[in-house]
Amino acid sequence: MSIIIIAICLFSPLLILWLSYRFPILNKVGTIIIAYVIGCLLGLTGLIPDTPDVHKVQTDIATYTIPFAIPLLLFSSDLKSWTRLAPAFIKSTIFGILGCCIAITIGFLICAGDEKETFASIGGMLTGLYTGGNANLASIKVALGVDDTTYIITSAYSTLLSAVYLFFVIIFGKRVLRLILPDFPKDKIDTGSTIVVKNHDRELFYGLFRRDNLRNLAKSLLLTIIIIAIGAGIAMLCPKRMFQTIFILSISTLAIIASTFKRVRNMERTFEAGTYMILLFSIAVASQVTTGTLGNIDPRIFLFITIATLGSLLMHVLLSALFRIDTDTTLAASISLICSPPFVPVVAGAVKNKAVIGPGIAVGLFGYAVGTYVGFFLARLLLLL
Repeated sequence: MSIIIIAICLFSPLLILWLSYRFPILNKVGTIIIAYVIGCLLGLTGLIPDTPDVHKVQTDIATYTIPFAIPLLLFSSDLKSWTRLAPAFIKSTIFGILGCCIAITIGFLICAGDEKETFASIGGMLTGLYTGGNANLASIKVALGVDDTTYIITSAYSTLLSAVYLFFVIIFGKRVLRLILPDFPKDKIDTGSTIVVKNHDRELFYGLFRRDNLRNLAKSLLLTIIIIAIGAGIAMLCPKRMFQTIFILSISTLAIIASTFKRVRNMERTFEAGTYMILLFSIAVASQVTTGTLGNIDPRIFLFITIATLGSLLMHVLLSALFRIDTDTTLAASISLICSPPFVPVVAGAVKNKAVIGPGIAVGLFGYAVGTYVGFFLARLLLLL
């Protein structure tokens, strides 16, 4: 069964790319959206079984594709262009973390009732999760002494709601937010290869696998493997609980350094190869949404996590509107904090703006660094309310 799951995940992106090339209407919808729809259908219809062994394969695919995707996506970036984006992303990071804390506090006041300790712990874990990812969620569980049942429920519900949140951002996010937020500044859009997103280009399928591009593709993959190996080596020198954070930070930094060399930056189709990896990741993640995930819901905890998830976006958007932060920056920062840095390229593809990938990943890495501390202290503050 594992081989079948791997084959589905490997070949589904090829089918998606071919369909997008063959049918212009699907090309307009976008490959990322199609990948998430197909993944969810595979999970919800039971075509991919809902078993622990299958979940392990899906998780492994999602885990192993991202280290390949990030360097490939960053090779064609231009570090100079990021410096023009830094002020807006710094503000958006602060607004995202602050918005998350406000939303969780409101949810706590509405839902906690006579179970303050339980909901304060959930609030603390959600803060860590929505500012730093699953690594911080687990760290706060240990720091606060949260029982396994509460931890599993929090993780499951937040995964489901984060998937809904991600769908909203990918499909409707830019259309809705641009009604109240300004557009991405035109003077910060590089007309060269550093900004143009080609993952919806009709040439993508044939362009990526043309014989004359295979040599460049092989070179970029070899460089990616070297970066992954060095990044893993660096992460192994650090405490085990910090491996994921240091590993992502290391490969991102090494890829950015590599992109400063013109020969690397000019390698063709590296961004498209990274997009293929993101499609793999999207299929693996979305196919984990099953009917079992949707059942046996505790209404009060589910409401709390719903307020935390959607409220974080709402607060973030309101603060961005107040300080005139653009739509693309807000979406990239929000997704990086709430869904973790690997999802930034997904949003970059949806908004068709590659410029936000590097700074967006940096936002999430900062969240990794501070999320545990913010979550722990917010949990203690909630008990005082």
